[in-house]
Amino acid sequence: MKPLSVKNLTAITAGKLVQGSEEVLIQYGAYRLKQVKKPYTALFTNKRIVNWKSLEALLPLVLVTDWVYSQHEIPQNVIIIRVGNADEAYWKFVHYYRSQFDIPVIAITGTSGKTTTKEMIKHILSAEKEVAATMLSSNSRTASLQYLLSIDDETEVAVFETAVGSPGDVSKAGAYFKPTIGIITNIGAHHLNYCKTLEGYIQAKAEMVEIVKPDGALILNAEDANIQKIDLSKFKGRIIYIGQQATCDFKASHIRYVENGMRFKMHHQKKKYDVFVPGFGEHQVYNALAAMAAISELHVPISVAIKQLASFKKVKKQLQLFEGINDSLLIDDTWSLTTTSLEAALKVLNSLGEGKKKVAVIGTITDLGSWGYIIHEQAGELIHRIGVDVLITIGEHARIMADQAVKLGFSKPVYTFNNNILVYKLLHEIVDDDTIVLIKGDMYSKQISQLAADLKVKSTLPPGKDTKQ
Repeated sequence: MKPLSVKNLTAITAGKLVQGSEEVLIQYGAYRLKQVKKPYTALFTNKRIVNWKSLEALLPLVLVTDWVYSQHEIPQNVIIIRVGNADEAYWKFVHYYRSQFDIPVIAITGTSGKTTTKEMIKHILSAEKEVAATMLSSNSRTASLQYLLSIDDETEVAVFETAVGSPGDVSKAGAYFKPTIGIITNIGAHHLNYCKTLEGYIQAKAEMVEIVKPDGALILNAEDANIQKIDLSKFKGRIIYIGQQATCDFKASHIRYVENGMRFKMHHQKKKYDVFVPGFGEHQVYNALAAMAAISELHVPISVAIKQLASFKKVKKQLQLFEGINDSLLIDDTWSLTTTSLEAALKVLNSLGEGKKKVAVIGTITDLGSWGYIIHEQAGELIHRIGVDVLITIGEHARIMADQAVKLGFSKPVYTFNNNILVYKLLHEIVDDDTIVLIKGDMYSKQISQLAADLKVKSTLPPGKDTKQ
């Protein structure tokens, strides 16, 4: 955080200093008591603090509040700025802090790929610039203030994920970050427990259109059916499309699997580039295209960005390859699970497993609310369409996938379990050195995570592969 004096904060919030020195420098910010971790924090709250003893190690504290305390209620080393409305004062502070920095800010949303795309952009830019960014996939609304305050006078560019847990999340993130570039990687079906319907979820993602500055740029996946439903008529900035269509501003062609990743031709402004991106799957090509489009908006030479991208480190538990039990090959994709990421993972399994027995172990898709049955049926349709040699599901709802796949005509062996221990025993019996196993789940499933750990022997590099798609 760029330090701010109590005097300046009092003026920004239109408050009144009723206790303490106006010369104290504020170095941190918080709007919940549990967010106060260090001294010299400005805490914005409309709640009364009672247990001051528990805060002794965190003093001095700057309290911006509309609560009226009695004269001797507060310790001397607590600075009090009294305001008319604590919430309004907080947002005045947020808007002031963001206004101090005239830098590019990239905001990324999407059902899948946002963390990888963000990490790619961060990796490329960090070679030459000071970059502020969200930490891996830590993108909850409660973290937005801390990410905003990570921008200081040394920061040259910022890149933040803007996740959707419920409608309004992207808009709220926009109020903090005021992005100049927005990216929507794709829109599947997720968080329907709060968004209620797929249309509601699409609209929640579409809030990105409203938060990008009018003279900014919006980067969209041209081939995503749900992105195509977004109303772009009111967006005044530049719209940049990525994909494989001839009309895309950043187009990929000649996509193929190679050792440790994907290689493709990128077409942009009548020029053609050879690009290697670490990590497997066509979806990884789309992540790279979005990253390249954003980097290009910052006037970084594409040749420089391509060279830097080649050294990108894949995010852990995202289609990582390991040596598995009985000399099998294991794909650990236990970072997240949506129908979008499941489709991508199954395609990778089939490409890397060409000529091998392909086993898919799939857990339950979460955050679906009343849509759970329908979305798991859709997952079953994906399994039937893409195909595997052996299907194993873990969890009561995951069984719906298996049942739907069989109903549609899936005729390969199917096993459904509620217990990962039984899955491990089965795999020990059926896998060998001619087997590749995909384990697909999310980071919150202890059963899936434990099974993935139990199946690993050691990290391994995959065999070289050059299969055109």
